[in-house]
Amino acid sequence: MTDALTLTPREAFEMLLAGNERFVSGTPEHPNQDAARRAEIAPAQKPFAVLFGCSDSRLAAEIIFDRGLGDLFVVRTAGHVTGPEVLGSIEYGVGVLDCPLVVVLGHDACGAVAAARAAVEDGASAPGYVRDVIERVTPSVLAARSGGLTEDGDIIAEHTRHTVNLLLDRSRVLADRMAAGRAAVVGLSYRLADGSAHLVTTRGLEVTVDSAS
Repeated sequence: MTDALTLTPREAFEMLLAGNERFVSGTPEHPNQDAARRAEIAPAQKPFAVLFGCSDSRLAAEIIFDRGLGDLFVVRTAGHVTGPEVLGSIEYGVGVLDCPLVVVLGHDACGAVAAARAAVEDGASAPGYVRDVIERVTPSVLAARSGGLTEDGDIIAEHTRHTVNLLLDRSRVLADRMAAGRAAVVGLSYRLADGSAHLVTTRGLEVTVDSAS
């Protein structure tokens, strides 16, 4: 079993990307998905990454990163918007389960971002608590507009960066872990058509950001 306590943030990141590469190439290994793994982790979990992503049904984390039971501590909301429950869940993954990596996963054709953009540009609104989701995405759309960004991909990348910064600004647990070199936070953008995940931003991990993302 992969023990998160033996992995550095970089090793965890490389393991995650390797799984995505297998998924994209059509050669998944489906690790840790059998009865033996189920029995092995029943007493305790030791995931190697916290994955905070959009609730979109096309972003099943263990599938697109070719992982299995006990590998990822997954938190998902529409538009990966944050709140106390999200922050508490991420802090549990980092502070209690000792995950060395936190991933914010955005994606193209995000409905929450599109709705926020429509609200900014056309004044469109939504009923119920969907409006609250849109309002939490709106600052990212406004920041993108103020920076001259108009393409959907650029706006989605800005929202991913905004979420990464928000997590570190609001969570002292996460910020302290990163400062100590025990955790890193990365933002990825997932492409629905080909299944690839591309790096948008990183904090606490020195890697090259894909300019095409």
